[in-house]
Amino acid sequence: MSVNRQRIVFLLIIILILAVISGIFVFPKWLGAKYRPWRLGLDLVGGSHLIYDVDVSKVDSKDRDSVLSGLRDVIEKRINLFGVSEPRITSAKESGSYRLIVELAGIKDVAQAVQQIGLTPLLDFREVIQKPSQSPTSTMLKDENIDFAPTALTGRYVESAQLDIDQITGATQVAIKFNDEGAKIFEDLTAKNITKPLAIFLDNNLISAPTVKEKISGGKAVISGNFSLDEARQLVQRFNAGALPAPINLVSQQTIGASLGQDSLKRALYAGLIGTILIIVFLLFYYKKYGIFASVALLIYIVLTAAIFKLFVVMSLAGIAGFILSIGMAVDANILVFERVKEEIKKGLKEAQAIEEGFKRAWASIRDSNISTIITSVILYEFTSSFVKGFALTLLIGVLVSMFSAITITKTFLRAFVKR
Repeated sequence: MSVNRQRIVFLLIIILILAVISGIFVFPKWLGAKYRPWRLGLDLVGGSHLIYDVDVSKVDSKDRDSVLSGLRDVIEKRINLFGVSEPRITSAKESGSYRLIVELAGIKDVAQAVQQIGLTPLLDFREVIQKPSQSPTSTMLKDENIDFAPTALTGRYVESAQLDIDQITGATQVAIKFNDEGAKIFEDLTAKNITKPLAIFLDNNLISAPTVKEKISGGKAVISGNFSLDEARQLVQRFNAGALPAPINLVSQQTIGASLGQDSLKRALYAGLIGTILIIVFLLFYYKKYGIFASVALLIYIVLTAAIFKLFVVMSLAGIAGFILSIGMAVDANILVFERVKEEIKKGLKEAQAIEEGFKRAWASIRDSNISTIITSVILYEFTSSFVKGFALTLLIGVLVSMFSAITITKTFLRAFVKR
């Protein structure tokens, strides 16, 4: 056996071993579910669909997109802290109002998830504006005596928080640290308000108004108030989960059952199975021997792609649709190659030479068609939301794996079993 032949056989063995491992990982419940269960979307397993209205009235128009992005990050982190994995959070603008849409797949205790999202603290610092004949000391900060002017410094800039004890009074307090951007805002704010109180509001409630003695650099501040130890500890946990950069209000809550999704899943899988069988029948009938190799490569493609989806993707009905579509597209490359091989054989080339030439000449068309699909998938994923993203992601992965399947797997089978 030549060195080149040994390499082909070795590659074929590697492909088969990888396909077997992927099949064991994907299909058997006793093993596949043990190490990595399928992660299914809201439309398949049910769950909760929550819509929050975001109050951006006090946020500059140029900062609203960043505030919404911060809200998405904070809420996702907050949900994950309480054991809710793979939430889908998207933003939308409707009639001038900003909204966040939160989808929690498979969540049984929806009320607890809603409560935890709502309890994420809204922290902001406000300047004290003196009214006529009043002196803004920190001991007389009442609404009828002074006004509070909102500042740019909010909880969105909090990097970390920890429990602290006042060394003089022994009172429990919370020490917070701002990120670099927040530290700069805090430094400018304290420099502007030396000898004046700086009010700290938590969930729109005044909790502290320490007098600024000097400009504070480094981005560290202390929140003091009448906190019990448990309250301070809970506050630290919430700050570390992220403080909301803008108030949110739950305006809609919808619980989605899994029965409809399961029925749709069965129909989709049934349709995919029938489509795959029809494709294999067509390949066997029209391309005979080559169809056998293409069919085996197609089955390996399905197993490998399913394993990738199980590892990295939350599957939804739209994602399954993208997967099924990619199965049909995976055959396109084989058809292009086989047609080129038939043309080369008609020109008088031997079969082994025709196969090499067929792959070589078909590659340009395979490359261009798949690149156009990849570009479309990337655009759909970047500029759409919800189920369209799932469709685009699975289609993108499917196309990438199909290129490997058509060029590497099918070619390896043909090289290994066709007489040279």
